[in-house]
Amino acid sequence: MAGPGEVRRAAARLVRADGRAFTAVLLLNVLAAGAGLAGPWLLGRIVDHVRSGGGVGGVDRMALAILVCALAQLLLARWARYLGHRFGERTLARVREGFVDRALALPAAVVERAGTGDLATRGTADVAAVGTTLRDAGPELLVCAMQALAVLVAVFLIDPLLGAVGVLTLTPIWLALRWYLRRARPGYLAEGAATSEVAEVLAATAAGARTVEAFGLAGRRVEASREALAQARRTRLYTLFLRTVFFPAVEVSYTLPVAGVLLLGGYLHARGAMSLGAVVAAALYLRQFTEPLDQVLMCVEQLQNSGASFARVEGVAQAPRTAADAAGSPVPADDRIDVAGACYAYERGGEVLSGVDLTVRPGERLAVVGPSGAGKTTLSRLLAGVDAPTAGSVTVGGAPIADLAPERLRRQVVLVTQEHHVFLGTVRDNLRLAEPAASDADVWAALAAVGADGWVRELPAGLDTELGADGCRTDGSRAQQLALARVVLADPHTIVLDEATALLDPATARHTERALAAVLAGRTVIAVAHRLHTAHDADRVAVMESGRLTELGTHEELVAADGAYAALWRTWHGEETGSPGGGGDSPADTGGS
Repeated sequence: MAGPGEVRRAAARLVRADGRAFTAVLLLNVLAAGAGLAGPWLLGRIVDHVRSGGGVGGVDRMALAILVCALAQLLLARWARYLGHRFGERTLARVREGFVDRALALPAAVVERAGTGDLATRGTADVAAVGTTLRDAGPELLVCAMQALAVLVAVFLIDPLLGAVGVLTLTPIWLALRWYLRRARPGYLAEGAATSEVAEVLAATAAGARTVEAFGLAGRRVEASREALAQARRTRLYTLFLRTVFFPAVEVSYTLPVAGVLLLGGYLHARGAMSLGAVVAAALYLRQFTEPLDQVLMCVEQLQNSGASFARVEGVAQAPRTAADAAGSPVPADDRIDVAGACYAYERGGEVLSGVDLTVRPGERLAVVGPSGAGKTTLSRLLAGVDAPTAGSVTVGGAPIADLAPERLRRQVVLVTQEHHVFLGTVRDNLRLAEPAASDADVWAALAAVGADGWVRELPAGLDTELGADGCRTDGSRAQQLALARVVLADPHTIVLDEATALLDPATARHTERALAAVLAGRTVIAVAHRLHTAHDADRVAVMESGRLTELGTHEELVAADGAYAALWRTWHGEETGSPGGGGDSPADTGGS
């Protein structure tokens, strides 16, 4: 969360980035405010002119001047708002682009600890609130602030005593504003955090709907949703309470400056110390003052909301970075991966890995197997540098994997999971995310490596076919093949496959894995899988149980040892537990289960 100082500096940077437009908006607002001052002053002159017995001609000339000034104010204010809105849209574009750049630069672990719901809320609702302020409230605040200041100056020019009375009677408004500002920012920050928590709970529940249903967790998720919604309701009621106190107090206080000037002005006029025209002009000015002041206070209220949103948007820049971001990226000496005494515990749960020791040699194919919840996915995240161990170390070439700079890390290790993403754009665009310099020949070769070239050639425009909701839709298996093709283009020395072919049917999965094996020969491959044909083909197999590495060896060695892996292998073949295991190739070759 960015502090008020950071938010002010960020706003100043945005203004400097489009300084000429901002200056033009200020100048036009000053001119519009100046044109608006002429009306009450001329009306006061008309009153004095009529009382002194002046002719109709003088009244007509001053009335025409009022009309001209009103028209000039209208045109200048419209022009100022037009330029202000264009300034706001350009500035909003900079805010959005900066947010996306910062979000993409965040380590994956930071994003996941914060929650995708929090990041999504910052990138949508919070950025939209900032944009609305920049586009609408910002220009409006400038216009009205200039008008209000000009009106006060005009009253002081008419008579300093009336001006002083007008300012002193604004004291209740100042007190109400001070009371409100002390409480508004924390209140809106709490409201934003509660909204993010609601989004996070709903997103997590929707994404894990099958798991929730399988484990009978519906009641717990409903309760979590109710708690999040109750907190969001409490925070919104609090900010509503602030507004229900602030705005009525201000509305009642608007009458005080006009009443004070009329009372004092009437008293001075009765004693001959002030003309009736001056009293009328001052009263009209202060009556006119309430409209821009009201808009200013409305904008101040909106600024508190958008200021809290801006603090959340700018806060992304202050999120924790990897050690590489702060002190430079270490350079691995080679491609060997060493895990020494690695432990890991999630913030909202207990320890899921405990004392794991493992060495992965360059060019080795390692399979990681074990029952659900054994810690396989967590280990794969540590090996890919997504998370850093809470104890122990995970290094590549002697350098901590989690400390590598993002670009270097992607050239060293790539993690491919069950989660697949098809981005809006062409097939070519989706694949070149991994290697922007890839030629069409490279793209086709990557598609062929994972067995996806056939269906891509059948698309209406081949590589130029648009994918996504408005284009060609891809099912889970095709999306996963595209993800694997990106890996081929990225060309890392180590690939961590965490159930990467889980959405493919067994025959397609087997074909894809064989194609990958041919292309990735000589590279290190760490495969987390439930399909044990992957383990059968691996150089070594690591067995995880309850967060510990319990067995490590070749397929034949572990089957002969008759331990946990042998039991899994017999279960995979549908044999009774305890019957002799075997290493036959037929089931593995067919991909049967």
